[in-house]
Amino acid sequence: MNLSELRSKVAEVRDEIVTLSAIEEITVEDDAILTESLATFETLSAELADVEARSARIEAAKATIVERASGVDSVQIMKPTETAIDVRTATRMQIKDAALKVLELDGGDLAARQGDNVEMLIRAQNNNVDGTSIAKRILATETPAYRSAFAKALTSSQPAWTSEEARAISEFRAASEGTDAAGGFGVPVFIDSSIILTSGSAGAPVFDLARKVTVTNDEWKGVSSAGVSFSYDAEASAVSDDAATLAQPTITVYKAAGFIPFSLEVGDDYPAFAAEMRRLLDGGYMDLVAEGTVTGSGSSKPFGIFTALDANTNVEVVVTTDGSFGAVDILKQWKALPERYKANASWIMSTGVENEIRKFAAAADAAYYTVNFAEGGIGNLFGRPVYTTDYAPDFTGTTGAANICVVGDFSNFVVANRAGMTVELVPHLFDVTNNRPTGQRGFYAVARHGYDSVNDLGFRLLQNQ
Repeated sequence: MNLSELRSKVAEVRDEIVTLSAIEEITVEDDAILTESLATFETLSAELADVEARSARIEAAKATIVERASGVDSVQIMKPTETAIDVRTATRMQIKDAALKVLELDGGDLAARQGDNVEMLIRAQNNNVDGTSIAKRILATETPAYRSAFAKALTSSQPAWTSEEARAISEFRAASEGTDAAGGFGVPVFIDSSIILTSGSAGAPVFDLARKVTVTNDEWKGVSSAGVSFSYDAEASAVSDDAATLAQPTITVYKAAGFIPFSLEVGDDYPAFAAEMRRLLDGGYMDLVAEGTVTGSGSSKPFGIFTALDANTNVEVVVTTDGSFGAVDILKQWKALPERYKANASWIMSTGVENEIRKFAAAADAAYYTVNFAEGGIGNLFGRPVYTTDYAPDFTGTTGAANICVVGDFSNFVVANRAGMTVELVPHLFDVTNNRPTGQRGFYAVARHGYDSVNDLGFRLLQNQ
């Protein structure tokens, strides 16, 4: 609802309230309508106030831009995607306020969820996230000069930068304090997969279900507990010791690197090649985490959910018959999951395991389950959604050790992204047999992240032993 529609609706509801209030003998029905109208009026009035305030801020920013364009510099405020503050001397609040303004004026291409996430990161200030670092990165990369310089840097080993572009690159490297891009080029924040957290990828269900956090250090630290115990105590007596046992799970951040080769002809003939960076980075990044979040070994890389649970015998559920599984095993796995985790649980399995469950309808387990093969998948088990991924273990009928499927609350599986992806141009690629140039260049992209289960008890793993 736009501003004019909101104002019209507020006036309409106000008139309705005035009319109802004037009735001398109000009926029960009229009283109910009046109560509902008053509640609606309060809600719409609050929404109208928010929209009007936002509109006023935008109009003020536009007016300032026009004023500065005419040569008047009396007010130091940013143009769209540009800031007048010096991030090296500004206070934390000034830097964050400037970054929020850039997000408001230049973040229109972000989905609402992505914009909200970026705003939350800018405002954050805790052991895991320094919002000022992300704000500095926004101010340094989300400018026309930096984006132009970034595009040139990705297609030429000796880019012909303008003075504004060269200054933008220098300002970014100064803002990064030498930790993120010594010699490389930071991906502009609003296309940076490690910050905007692209999700909804059909091929990375564990990533989509996981609790995602952004960090600005090398390790995520959380707090977990099995819960607080309550007890009944007599009147005026000392409360019993019901202290919870707290743990601090940590997730180590690892380097994830991608390489994208392309021919010189593509770089010359495809001026918009740099604009494809968002699609390329998202695709490569999501392919890596799609596999890693399922079966990552934890050795020099993060832990996948199957690997993490396979190391904890307390959450393993063994099939009844060695080398096969049936509805009785799915029932046993669901029963083993604690009640507190069932309401938000999801199932993760391979298509092969899903197919085995489909067969329950044609076997002795038909009383438990029926399936329509015209449907896209089995959809739900025990009312909770089922997600399939090719990276989950396939069912082979082996009588040896084998994992089958996982069920649990995936808010207990955390993906920690270190904010800031960088890209460097490798100017020439060489043939591995004769060491001669191949007429290709390459993008070398680096991001850092980690993931692991922070509470194994929130899951149950069905497996063959």
